[in-house]
Amino acid sequence: MSKITITVMTLATCHTLGIEASFGSALLLSIIATLGACGASGVAGGSLLLIPMACSLFGISNDIAMQVVAVGFIIGVVQDSVETALNSSGDALFTIAADMRERMKRDKLK
Repeated sequence: MSKITITVMTLATCHTLGIEASFGSALLLSIIATLGACGASGVAGGSLLLIPMACSLFGISNDIAMQVVAVGFIIGVVQDSVETALNSSGDALFTIAADMRERMKRDKLK
């Protein structure tokens, strides 16, 4: 999810500053964010520190990029909670589906 955070926050900053982001540059940003996020997964909030790198692709200054990082820290609390809830509910859904499948197989054998 961190690659999505990097991409979305950088593109939102571009939009706010009136910087035109072409499809090619957005695609390049997504690829770079994906590669960068691979190494940041073990660090809490590590993906936010990749935002200045992503912002530099569009010529956004480090001062503004660090303001984006600050916003990311604030919304990160809510985002982490939503990610955990989504992950947990997905696990529960697949557990229920697997249990129902086993019950159907067991009933069929009787």
